[in-house]
Amino acid sequence: MQFAALSFLFVFFKVAEDVIMMRPVFVMRRMEAWEQLKEMAKVAEETFRDHSHVLPDGFWSAVDVWINKPHVINKRLCGVQIEESGEVPDSELEDRLTDLCYGEPPNINEVVNFLKYNDGENMLHRHENKMVIVRSLIPKVNNTEVLCNKEIIVKDPEGHCVTFLPLESNEGGSFALKKSNIYQIQLKQISSEEWSILILAMNIEQWYSDAIIYPKCEWLGSELLPKIIRWSNENKRSEFKSTLSLIPVAKYGNLYQQLKEKYKEMVKVMWEEERKEKGLIEKQSFVDLGCGNGLLVHILSNEGHSGKGIDVRKRKIWDLYGKQTCLEECAIIPSDSFLFPNIDWLIGNHSDELTPWIPVIASRSSYSCRYFVLPCCFFDFHGKYCRRQCKKTQYREYIDFITEVGSVCGFHVEEDCLRIPSTKRVCLIGKSRTYEMTREEHVEEDRKEYINSRWRSSSNNITAKNEPDNKAQLGCKVPNSCIHNVPMNESSPSCVTQDWVTGFQAREKVEQTRNCASLPRAFIDEVVLKVAKRLLDLNKEQTNEEGKTSWNRGGSLTIREIAELLDQHTLQTLKNECGGLQTLLKNNHQVFQGI
Repeated sequence: MQFAALSFLFVFFKVAEDVIMMRPVFVMRRMEAWEQLKEMAKVAEETFRDHSHVLPDGFWSAVDVWINKPHVINKRLCGVQIEESGEVPDSELEDRLTDLCYGEPPNINEVVNFLKYNDGENMLHRHENKMVIVRSLIPKVNNTEVLCNKEIIVKDPEGHCVTFLPLESNEGGSFALKKSNIYQIQLKQISSEEWSILILAMNIEQWYSDAIIYPKCEWLGSELLPKIIRWSNENKRSEFKSTLSLIPVAKYGNLYQQLKEKYKEMVKVMWEEERKEKGLIEKQSFVDLGCGNGLLVHILSNEGHSGKGIDVRKRKIWDLYGKQTCLEECAIIPSDSFLFPNIDWLIGNHSDELTPWIPVIASRSSYSCRYFVLPCCFFDFHGKYCRRQCKKTQYREYIDFITEVGSVCGFHVEEDCLRIPSTKRVCLIGKSRTYEMTREEHVEEDRKEYINSRWRSSSNNITAKNEPDNKAQLGCKVPNSCIHNVPMNESSPSCVTQDWVTGFQAREKVEQTRNCASLPRAFIDEVVLKVAKRLLDLNKEQTNEEGKTSWNRGGSLTIREIAELLDQHTLQTLKNECGGLQTLLKNNHQVFQGI
């Protein structure tokens, strides 16, 4: 049986030497005393069953989430920066902690004793290595009153516990242990399937809370503990990278807060770090393909980036941005007309049918052109994307496909996960090439062959009608200027010259509403009344004990049985709507109830 909590209380009551020197005959009596003291330091404990048999591995997966991504629980944090991580032998632990604190802080020996002897009966025979991690906690809002933003974390795999030692900065720039906020998370096995996780705090009464880095002590039990238990039972490894793995979290957080304060809206931050790395003076240019409401174009333009957005439909909000925001209403067709040789970045933010084409357009625009895509809906070059692998999720398979497109186009493709309120938040970035410029013709042949191979193997081939040469008429009429009369730059498309693909379908300019809401009122009432009358007839009038007629709630029918009540013309009209008959019935939820 593990007694990890016992050694933790060495720090609390300064009796490490007494325990170390005690004779074996007194071990059990000491343990009973420690159990009483442990209750005084306990913040929270919960017992649960391990039905999936994922412990103790699941516990360490949960701990890793709390170490590397504490912002998923503590919403006032932007993230963390892991400064160093590595195994430390027991014999070197004291020296390592002293080095991390820039000199020996008070009572370092007690902390070392606590880390060494946290295993009940074998507390004098612990020689395994421990994992020591140093992390900086980054708050969302800069606060000069927050002095401590670092923690030393000591993971003890054999003892099934992890200890968090906060560091508080001094005026001289060094750090000292903040003893009042030391806490530990422990895993204990009660039986073959029954486990418990508990959280101990060094000094509950003196716990310091700044409501940012340190929530209240009760928060550890009410918020942190349930999450650790849930994650421990799941033991799931994400198939995607952690959020913001390609950029510094601290710089992202600062810039995000500045832009959020300035625009009061959710924004996306990119490029600034690369611009500094390459020593560029001018800010990079962009074209947002499928820009939607144009907010990103507006923000980037106001921040000094030259660029524009293109979308098949103009939005009403476009008129509110002003002349400095360049937006074009145009259907984008993969062709020589839509090349942007003088643009640094192509952006595809939920660009749907254009998503697989954006790496191609970027690669053919110029050798220096780069791209950023945030895939959402699943499209191939010629239509809807068809799954080919059953061992992956559809989303993961599609991300891999877009990654493959970028690689074939000659890009080093990097993947990151954005911190946005969406389930589709994995982005792909191509900002450097895998080949020298002199090999452009050879790589172009590979691009053409890849696109043709997708066309040959696709089950979504689109055959143009009424065309003698069986080639779809693709293209669009491109306006001569932006909608705000802003002159177009040299990279703006002027006319359609050569299409790249047969059968590409750009979305329609006018988005059709097909949810049965636009059907004639008389048609809807006729269907509703016919179905309602049939349901009422199924439940004949019944009388209660007083001889009064009871309420007729009606019966139930399957969709197939309801469809048999309607004539062919009505069914065909409903078939042209998304969802058809089921949508119409759901729209009239005040009459019908689906079961």
